[in-house]
Amino acid sequence: MSEVTGDSGPELAALVADRVLDVPGFPHAGIVFKDLSPLFADPVAFRRVVDATVHAHDGFDVVVGIEARGFVLAAAVAYAAGVGVVPVRKAGKLPRDTHAASYALEYGEATLEVHRDAFAAGQRVLVVDDVLATGGTAQAALQLVEQAGASPLGLTVVVELSFLGGRARVDAHPVHSLLIV
Repeated sequence: MSEVTGDSGPELAALVADRVLDVPGFPHAGIVFKDLSPLFADPVAFRRVVDATVHAHDGFDVVVGIEARGFVLAAAVAYAAGVGVVPVRKAGKLPRDTHAASYALEYGEATLEVHRDAFAAGQRVLVVDDVLATGGTAQAALQLVEQAGASPLGLTVVVELSFLGGRARVDAHPVHSLLIV
């Protein structure tokens, strides 16, 4: 295996790379889906990912997980850090008044929502997701945190597809990627 990189160092990046499977043609032709299921199922690797995420950020009050695989990481990070977790969901999935942000992604368009009362004013929020591709999903989630009156501290992703330029799209916020491909 050639050397891999990530913001938490090459050792963790290699661990992640060894446990992420490429699935060509999913969910659409031309897309290579990054399946993190083997990473989440490996207790040692998953703990390392969670610990690295907690230690990469200084002083967050709550963790946002982006639907759906971001929920897995966000809940574990929140538990490890002793803070709460807030879901950012696809449109129509939350039962109360929401803020909404629409965005384009590499294979279509979507809208994300968060409850209007999800955060206390000024709370420092860490946003986590599985993959950073074009940055549309991350940008929408960060925007929702701000609309709801909180302060996004940064974004952590397990895998960053650097060739799609997502980091530049969210450059107003620190990005921490465990594996950069």
